[in-house]
Amino acid sequence: MNGEQAGPSRLVRCAFAVGWASFLAAGVLEALVFAVVDPHELRWFGAAPVELSPQAVYTVSFLIFWGVCALGSSIALLLVNLPTQEPPPERRSPDWPR
Repeated sequence: MNGEQAGPSRLVRCAFAVGWASFLAAGVLEALVFAVVDPHELRWFGAAPVELSPQAVYTVSFLIFWGVCALGSSIALLLVNLPTQEPPPERRSPDWPR
C-alpha cells in the first residue's frame, strides 16, 4: 500500500449525516414538546393514564422523534440523489452531419 487510508464510503457518510442531523433535530423537538407537556399528565388516547416513569416517557419519545426525523432526512437525501430523467447527450464526430 502507499500509506493512504481510504475514507468511509459514500453510504457510510450519508448514514452518519442522516443519523447526526436527525439526532440533533430529535433533541430540539424533545425539548420543545416537553417544555409544554407534562409526562405525568399523558393519557393513552384520552382514557387510561400512561403508567411510565418520566424518564421512560422522555426516552421512548426521543427514540420515536429520532426515528421520524431520520426517516424524513433519509427521504430528502434520496430525493436529492435521484438520477435525472434526461437522456445522456449523444456523442458525435466533429464532422457530423455531412
